[in-house]
Amino acid sequence: MTLTIATPHAIGRPGYTALLPCQPKSVRRARAFVSSVLATWGIGDLVDDGEVVVSELLTNALDHTTCPMARVVIEQCSDGVIRIEVADSSHAQPQVQKDDVATESGRGLLLVAALSWRWGCDEHDWGKSTWAELKVLAKASSANDLSSDLGERSMTMPIRCPGVHP
Repeated sequence: MTLTIATPHAIGRPGYTALLPCQPKSVRRARAFVSSVLATWGIGDLVDDGEVVVSELLTNALDHTTCPMARVVIEQCSDGVIRIEVADSSHAQPQVQKDDVATESGRGLLLVAALSWRWGCDEHDWGKSTWAELKVLAKASSANDLSSDLGERSMTMPIRCPGVHP
């Protein structure tokens, strides 16, 4: 069993960061990371979409870069928006492929676009970060309640991924 430590953000937006090796087995760990954070925040209705989004963003980094590590970030933005981001040291911009029924791959960013409120890619001196934002469905509690609740729960969270070994 592998233990991934999710580091909480000390300043700025409430969120967590995990540094993962650019290996196929890290996709499962990234899904578990996003699922655990969303569950901790009480936003279980976004788990399925969040898992697909992080899977596709990380898989895109694995398939199209030679980076040894990727940083996965999940943050709570204002106005009930959750941002999921995968950062790597490559400067190659992600490309949305045409939806071709004859191919078995190449639909990842189309899925990200379909599941997210908006998505994009930011260039940095060190590489890029590809991100997607998901809207939190309206519930009895407001976005402010969610932010204050998060403040009470910000801590290092061990994410256990059965069957995944470093």
